[in-house]
Amino acid sequence: MPHANELTLSGLPAVQARFARDPESIRRLFFDETTSRKLGPICKALAAAKKVYRCVTPAELEKISGTVHHGGVVCVVAAPALGAPLAKDIAAWAASREPLLVLDRIGNPHNLGAIARSAAFFGVAHIVIPTHPSAALPGESAHRVAEGGLEHIRVWRVPALPPFLGALASAGYEVLGAATRGGSPAARPASARPLALVLGNEEQGLAPEVARACTGLVTLAGSGRVESLNVSVAAAVLLHALLGARPGA
Repeated sequence: MPHANELTLSGLPAVQARFARDPESIRRLFFDETTSRKLGPICKALAAAKKVYRCVTPAELEKISGTVHHGGVVCVVAAPALGAPLAKDIAAWAASREPLLVLDRIGNPHNLGAIARSAAFFGVAHIVIPTHPSAALPGESAHRVAEGGLEHIRVWRVPALPPFLGALASAGYEVLGAATRGGSPAARPASARPLALVLGNEEQGLAPEVARACTGLVTLAGSGRVESLNVSVAAAVLLHALLGARPGA
């Protein structure tokens, strides 16, 4: 069982992505008989490091991972530390025109994982969330849904979003909030300014103070038959519209 400072990663894509990025971070590995045939290199590395790896029953995997959706394999790693970016980090991001995703109280960890998967696909390396009780954290469910995407992204946590967004704007960022209605059409900006996309809570959208801290709002035009898209779907569509392909990202 994982300890308080540990995190379980479930599913073959998430475990393989972690092994590819940071093999030494894997502390223990558990898998069922079917999945064992796909884990040769990982088991070999753990054996060389004298770490625990073991074939167990599906019931044991469910107990270790805390979910029936374990995908036949679970690894235990250290829980990530979620720090706040410093002024020098923001300045470095702006200088290299790093796109950012800012999530205003996204509450469903599955949405967080799906957003992270899309962010990784489009080459976004940083996601910022607020220190708020309703904001989902990058735990087991988010990692499983991200299917390895969170291995390419650093998640940061700030005390409040409006001051952070103000700091981004002062550093030269174009801070665009996603609004259900009333925003400009989502299209790749003509300016060369770095972009930060802000997505709101699944039910409430952007908090008023967060929307006011943005330099602009964007809205996806639809048929009108439903009011909006799921936030993870909207994230993917907006990232494509605003960033497009980023070769080499």
